[in-house]
Amino acid sequence: MQNIKILWADDEIELLKPQIMFLTKKGYEVITVTNGHDALDSLAEDQDIDLVLLDESMPGISGIETLERIKSNTPSMPVVLITKNEAEDVMEEALGAQIDDYLIKPVNPNQVLLSIKKIVDNERLVKEKTSSDYQSQFQDIFTDISMGPDYKEWASIYERIIKWELRLDESKSDEMGDILSMQKNEANVEFSKYIEKNYEKLLHSQPEDLCFSPDLLRKHVFPLLKDGKPVIFFLLDNLRFDQWKIIEPIISEDYAVDEESFFYSILPTCTQYSRNAIFAGMMPADIAKKMRKYWLYDHEEGGKNQYERELLEDQVQRLMRREVKLDYQKITNVANAKAMSDNILNCLQKDLSCIVYNFIDMLSHARTEMEVLKELAGDEKAYRSLTKSWFEHSPLLQALKKLSDKDVHIVIGTDHGTIRVSQPSKVVADRDTTTNLRYKLGKNLKFPNKDVLHIKDPSKVGLPAPNMSSSYIFAKESKYFLYPNNYNYYNNFFRDTFQHGGISLEEMICPIVRLRPK
Repeated sequence: MQNIKILWADDEIELLKPQIMFLTKKGYEVITVTNGHDALDSLAEDQDIDLVLLDESMPGISGIETLERIKSNTPSMPVVLITKNEAEDVMEEALGAQIDDYLIKPVNPNQVLLSIKKIVDNERLVKEKTSSDYQSQFQDIFTDISMGPDYKEWASIYERIIKWELRLDESKSDEMGDILSMQKNEANVEFSKYIEKNYEKLLHSQPEDLCFSPDLLRKHVFPLLKDGKPVIFFLLDNLRFDQWKIIEPIISEDYAVDEESFFYSILPTCTQYSRNAIFAGMMPADIAKKMRKYWLYDHEEGGKNQYERELLEDQVQRLMRREVKLDYQKITNVANAKAMSDNILNCLQKDLSCIVYNFIDMLSHARTEMEVLKELAGDEKAYRSLTKSWFEHSPLLQALKKLSDKDVHIVIGTDHGTIRVSQPSKVVADRDTTTNLRYKLGKNLKFPNKDVLHIKDPSKVGLPAPNMSSSYIFAKESKYFLYPNNYNYYNNFFRDTFQHGGISLEEMICPIVRLRPK
């Protein structure tokens, strides 16, 4: 055990020798003083003190005053107040001065030990317990990955991996975190094999409990319109399952989670394909065929998601058997976001409101371009932290708070996720080929077969093709496509950035959550 140093201030310190001897035998170093002035002097002289045990009633300056001075000088110093006085005003004053715990005299040694462990040893104990728990689960997850999971089992495996990722983040268990990262990489290897083998079959013989992008509104949003309450669907572009779990506790202050489910983003896992499919309620090939004016191929000029409102209106008209008062908003900048938050209660006058919120997508792309953001979000944990920080101060949270006492259905979803790429894969293609790092649409593509899922006939997986010889390739696992020109420069530039478009658990298995105001 790390040598923990404790300062114990009590004017009757001689009476506490049994407790002090008990702590010494447990491996703690205890320094004793008999008044507040000496306690402050000891803290000023010894920077290695880890915790203060402070008597509330001492001659000279009181324990409460000593406490206030300690917190003023060293705000992070843990202090346990020991008192005979249980009066409410004393405890309120102590709590206001930010005590970490309090004990009532007479104290026995085990009480003191428990308080110390709770405060000083808490991080170590949590770390050890979390690491031990994950070690016991490691083999179970490994076995499940190797047993040939189906689409439901893959979602369960991914959910468990994320749960452990977040727990290990909190406990700062770096060594176990590295092992989990390797296990997630292995899971993505096997998941890519599963998608390569089964994707076309799953699209054509789709089980009712499997939801792809085109089914999202039909299965998870439209049914909520039946009871007459307004329904508001927030689509947060690029929201991964781990990012949802990071913001969930904040949302849970005002909302109960009625349902937390998942859907599979179609390939390519990018906005042009997956989000258009969500709002159209059909695969991209069908959009291009039946509503050509609303579909732009990758090489064509113009915004690839500029007709989401029209696609949504068409789907509502096709599938709903009654008139639906509909609203659609796309949030692409701070002014849009503030206006949305200010006017969010107007959505209560509509049957269905769909709000596309683009911040997480912009964060992902900005991180690629800006060195400062690469430092702020250098890994998965930091990327999640940045997402949480944004959400806590966002107009989106303010909008949700304004709705929290209304009789309304709230649904939060996304269109696809992202993966941190780390392994370059060299591709040769002509100038009209898609620039995306995780998928390519083009002619005469040359690539390493082991790195990609190659779709020679796009129509078989619901994808449009600009000409007869066009084909798609999708990057597996954490690969990213680079051209031979300036290969080393772009390899360094894009390594460890967050990208989307290919095949991974993070990109394809997406959260869809129904909330109910508490």
